[in-house]
Amino acid sequence: MPPPPGSSSPKADLLIADDDPDVRNSLVDLFAQEGYAVQPAACGADALQEMTTLPPYDLVLLDLRLPQKTGFEVLREARQGGVDSPVILLTVKDEHTSKIRGFDLGADDYVTKPFDPRELVARVRAVLARSAPALPTPDDAFTFGDCTIHFPTETVATPDADVDLTDLEFDILAYLVRHRGRTVSREQLLRDVWGISGTITTRTIDRHMASLRKKIEPRPESPIYLTTVYGIGYKFVADASASPD
Repeated sequence: MPPPPGSSSPKADLLIADDDPDVRNSLVDLFAQEGYAVQPAACGADALQEMTTLPPYDLVLLDLRLPQKTGFEVLREARQGGVDSPVILLTVKDEHTSKIRGFDLGADDYVTKPFDPRELVARVRAVLARSAPALPTPDDAFTFGDCTIHFPTETVATPDADVDLTDLEFDILAYLVRHRGRTVSREQLLRDVWGISGTITTRTIDRHMASLRKKIEPRPESPIYLTTVYGIGYKFVADASASPD
């Protein structure tokens, strides 16, 4: 859904999954008026499809009582699939066990119906603010493991030597680092790094990634920084102690 007239771009892309058409439509109208781009979903299967189709949503409002798949099921399967979009659960239940289960599955917040629309908007803003990655500016250097990326000179170095990257390999690495902790689809890489839309095979992207891993990973066959989110794309993990996806 486009942003309201007079706004240059949406504040964020939201997915709103609720089986009650009145609630769903009112939430769509509410957040569209607030300047968000909004996509509705009426059942769990559609919600999961949307959550696992990239580019990712900036935030998901997910009702627990959805047909086909419950909100718990959607959240669990999405997180297992590498989806890291923030999720606020919506439910008529105000049970402590339901809240704990939701947070255990990876929810970021929990709102009980009926809710004050102003409070929900405030919670969405707060979750979006917390989830926004602290991205390096073009003047920054960023270090992971033995490697340091120098953004102004577009170079990568270790304490012993420069890392010989092609221009495209640097662009891929810089893009993943700027989106670190988030799954980046092959389609996003094509669009934002190659500057094209879907005319290069994913095998080409994978070959470039394999070459990049050979140059910066301690063990390229078991990458710890440039991890694969199977069936979707890649994720940069800054913490070397994290296990690969």
